[in-house]
Amino acid sequence: MARYTGPMTKKSRRLGTDLVGNDKAFERRPYPPGVHGRGRTKDSEYSLQLREKQKARFAYGVLEKQFSRYYEEANRQPGRTGDNLLRILESRLDNVVYRAGFASTRRQARQLVNHGHFLVNGKKVNIPSYRVTDHDIIQVKEKSLNIDPFVVARETHAERSVPAWLESRPNQMKIFVHQLPTREQITVDVQEQLIVELYSK
Repeated sequence: MARYTGPMTKKSRRLGTDLVGNDKAFERRPYPPGVHGRGRTKDSEYSLQLREKQKARFAYGVLEKQFSRYYEEANRQPGRTGDNLLRILESRLDNVVYRAGFASTRRQARQLVNHGHFLVNGKKVNIPSYRVTDHDIIQVKEKSLNIDPFVVARETHAERSVPAWLESRPNQMKIFVHQLPTREQITVDVQEQLIVELYSK
């Protein structure tokens, strides 16, 4: 499936937030790219709403059409649409692999899932957008345990913060999904209400 493969630091600088996680280049220059990047601009209501949507899209690596489908699904569910949308995005398999500390970025997590290194409840899944549910067990295939990304993940796992809705066992390379996250457990820098306002027009 198509996806954005361009420079993420430039997107981070344009949208004003670190979309990658620990992006040193963004930390050095946390202002928009281009000649007028440091100039002051007055944002319209629409541009603020659009920026929040783009933040969410690029942070999770989702294209426009798929993001719109996620929003429609979130809008049909009971509860707050913005919270539902973020919960849907967080439940993607590539994001769960990243959150559990088995990949350094969501892009790397997506590639690892694409290459078929993971089992979900004992069955091979190679679709990054696959949605996990409560009590799912995700594990690295036995043949894949010693590839470089997973060796690095085990060695550096103590440096990563794993959200409470997941349990990560790096010694077994397993992830337990206790429940889908609440809004308070989702740490992405997005104002979801602005996204709802954008789609509500």
